[in-house]
Parts: sequence; structure tokens; C-alpha cells
Amino acid sequence: MNLERLWTPWRAEYVTGDQNTDPNAGCFLCDGPRVGDDAASLILERGTHAYLMLNKYPYSTGHMMAVPFDHGGDLAALATETGHQLWALAQAAVRALTDEYRPEGFNIGMNVGTPGGAGAPDHLHVHIVPRWTGDTNFMPVIAGAKVLPETLEQTYARILPRMGSAGAL
Repeated sequence: MNLERLWTPWRAEYVTGDQNTDPNAGCFLCDGPRVGDDAASLILERGTHAYLMLNKYPYSTGHMMAVPFDHGGDLAALATETGHQLWALAQAAVRALTDEYRPEGFNIGMNVGTPGGAGAPDHLHVHIVPRWTGDTNFMPVIAGAKVLPETLEQTYARILPRMGSAGAL
């Protein structure tokens, strides 16, 4: 079978840079929880200080972010209880992803500040990225695109039922 085209229309917004870059539009990490529709905002779990969501532009299937409700980019100023809840949400994400997808490993971390690689430097967040042996290939290098086997809606539907059993909070 010869693969001539790989359609990933949901990534067009990211690849073309059409994300909302209006500095007056607000912070998407602050705005998401206020929408009131967790499925539309890809929010999987809410705590008192932080929440867990799918990344809208995932590196791999199941890529999540644990995000404080409070806006801020200074890790040193992060309240201890918020830090504890971020880590509890990261652990819950690992449990849920392991149960549902059986990844062989994870990248878990935080990019702080623009020079540190943060795409949202003014709002801290922890990335939880499931990994499998051989999950990288020529596509990111040659085409600058990730190949994901399911839509965000499918991932959300698979992970959401596992969150209650993940024991995050």
C-alpha cells in the first residue's frame, strides 16, 4: 500500500499559526475552565487549585497538561498546595494513560519562560506526554508534523471514564 496523503485537518490551525495571538484576548489556560463546558475545553479533571486537560496540539496521543487555575509564570512563586495538586494530577494522568493506552514511558515536565521553551510563558503548566518505543519517525523531522491515530474527541472519550478511578484528588 502506497500512502500518498496523510490528512490531519485539525492541526492546520497550529501549523499555519492561526491560533489566537491577540494579546488582549486573554490566556487560553485561564479561559478554558471558565467556558463551563469541560468537553469543549478538553478538561478531564478539576481540583481546587488546578485542573487536567488534553493538549489541543499534542505531541502524542493522550498528551495532557496539569494547569493551575491561578495565572502566573513564576515557578518560585507557585503556592505549595497548588504544586502538590499539579503533581497529583500528573500522577492521575499517568495512571489513566497507562490503563487506557499502555505507553512504555512518559515525558513529564514544565517549560518555564520563553527561552525555556514555554509556549504560554505567563501561565505555568506541566506536560504529561505518553511515549512508545519507535513513536518518532521521519514525519516530525521532514514534514514538521506529528501523526496521531485518533482525534482529540476520541482521546477525551477514552480517558475521561478513567479519571475517576485514577484517584487524583
